[in-house]
Amino acid sequence: MSNTLFGGETLLATIPFADIVWYLSPYTLLLFSFAVIFTILAIISRPERYVDTAFGTDGYYLKEIPLDQMRFQRFMAIACGLAAMGASVTGDIFNFTLFSSLVGICCIGIVSGVKNKYVLQAAYEYGIVIMIAGVPLFGGAALIAATTGTLSIFELSAARALGAAVTAPLIAKLLLIVGVMGEGMAPFYILKADIARAQGAPYILNVCLIPVLVFLRVIEIVLTI
Repeated sequence: MSNTLFGGETLLATIPFADIVWYLSPYTLLLFSFAVIFTILAIISRPERYVDTAFGTDGYYLKEIPLDQMRFQRFMAIACGLAAMGASVTGDIFNFTLFSSLVGICCIGIVSGVKNKYVLQAAYEYGIVIMIAGVPLFGGAALIAATTGTLSIFELSAARALGAAVTAPLIAKLLLIVGVMGEGMAPFYILKADIARAQGAPYILNVCLIPVLVFLRVIEIVLTI
């Protein structure tokens, strides 16, 4: 890429395309493998039916899951798994923040798929949390780019290993962690929802475990850069 414009002026800076690469290591490949497994389970599994017991008797009621609801939640669960795969192996911090936000959005879709006012209220509150969490998440990435001039995990880890004078500031790392924690708050809100009664359903698996994978990845990033 040329650093000179048509008028002969020189650009102040360029962002190399090489920054957008995969970051492959035994640790990230392990996280990627778990994300693949969770996604496959979401594809091939069938959600369990809700069971309500009649208080004071041995009776119970079975609630059928509407087909359109199951399709929507399964689609969001698959999208959530794909976002987790990207977050697990990306070598660019900005891409990681995008994948983390997508995980949060997909978790909202999974929770809000149930047509129940209490479930929708829980999804609404969770949506507010992830919108607020986006501020420290992207703010941390912006602060790293402003102080170091790159978002490449490879270059940041190499600079730290060589003892460079300018490295990723601690406050930026803390902002990344806080942002990912906010994006992964879905398990706490799913407890308010009726879908928590369908234990073992694929969307429950994705909502509860995939945010954990993203959190494990951000810890690896923070310790690396």
